Amino acid sequence: MAEHTNLPDRPVVGTVVQHGAAETALGGELQHLAPAATAALRLLADAIRKGGADHEDVVQAIKDSHVADAFADIFDAASESVWRAHDAAGGDPYDFDVRLTADNLYAVASDIRDAISPWI
Repeated sequence: MAEHTNLPDRPVVGTVVQHGAAETALGGELQHLAPAATAALRLLADAIRKGGADHEDVVQAIKDSHVADAFADIFDAASESVWRAHDAAGGDPYDFDVRLTADNLYAVASDIRDAISPWI
């Protein structure tokens, strides 16, 4: 069952994917989903360039789609993954290197939200 979050479900290539359920809903592996996500973001950028929409429509579409949150979620998930892998291996919970890596990934997510949110 998908993990419940406060983020909305989003359309993904004509399908609604519940936040946290990408692997089960799409049947994808990380090495396939990451390039697909990159391609989707580049398609969005291309559509904005070619779409001829005015500034307010573009900004509203970006706000409505929660692109910044989705991008930041990648780094949140990476941070959590570092801790899960470390815990599964029975690692020391006070391991500085692991804590630094996880905290840095989490900070990137926070920086993305802080940098983008005020501007849109």
